[in-house]
Amino acid sequence: MPMPLKPLSRVAAIAVASLAISCSSADENAAPVATPSVTLRTQIAAIGSPIEMTYRFLVAPNAPVLDGDHMVFVHFLDTDGELMWTDDHEPPTPVRQWKPGATVEYARTMFIPKFPYVGQTRVEIGLFSPATGERLPLAGQTRGQRSYEVATFEMRLQSDSLFVIFRDGWHETEVGGEGSGLEWQWSRKDATLSFPNPKRDSEVYLQLDQPVRPFDTPQRVEVRAGTEVVDSFPLTPGQPELRRLNLSTAQLGAGPTVELTISVDRTFVPATIPALKSSDSRELGVRVFRAFVQPL
Repeated sequence: MPMPLKPLSRVAAIAVASLAISCSSADENAAPVATPSVTLRTQIAAIGSPIEMTYRFLVAPNAPVLDGDHMVFVHFLDTDGELMWTDDHEPPTPVRQWKPGATVEYARTMFIPKFPYVGQTRVEIGLFSPATGERLPLAGQTRGQRSYEVATFEMRLQSDSLFVIFRDGWHETEVGGEGSGLEWQWSRKDATLSFPNPKRDSEVYLQLDQPVRPFDTPQRVEVRAGTEVVDSFPLTPGQPELRRLNLSTAQLGAGPTVELTISVDRTFVPATIPALKSSDSRELGVRVFRAFVQPL
């Protein structure tokens, strides 16, 4: 099974939080460029589960032209105000294209990391320039340093009854930088996931990507439940993919355990691709971040 992330130290959390902070000398009374809000699909979420978040920015009627690139920072904090993880991202409509008086709205699914915490979780967001770290002034409940509280939810332990096991055909678990909450496993050509059979219709979430461009055309990924193909799609390099598979009770089978096989039409070895400048001699298929089963 994927290894849990180590808890962030207080110093590490502060360091991560400070990456996007560069507004101490800015005018805190500057006119807000937008009013942010976030709607959560659920107010209770289990560790390791997906949570669907709808972001909405009401751009101010007098908002100036926002030159340069800006990202949305999203911080998840515990009841002591300690940063646990982040989900910084670029909005689908670049901030430089936002028009005065417009409403920018989009949905994003985030998986709660395997973090050693249960309790109320606070969500704070803002806009910042990755080039300078400067944060833009927004309207709303500020927590200081142009970070705005937009939502809370209860974080709970997940029942182990439907834990997904990365069984055969996987390389060792790797983790992202502190505060990212990311972990993944590379597949080989064929790799198997297994989980206890819920014995009812279920939705399976698969979050995966191909971070490099090893081929001239995208790889083709196939997912099978037993011998039945339940999903097939091209995986474009550099574009994370979230697949949601609706599996019927019949497709899950009658046995106590369900096995899903993820197969790719081509694998690659990083060490054989000069442009990657890598010594990695592993045979790699695709990178899988999350696999989650939700009975319906």
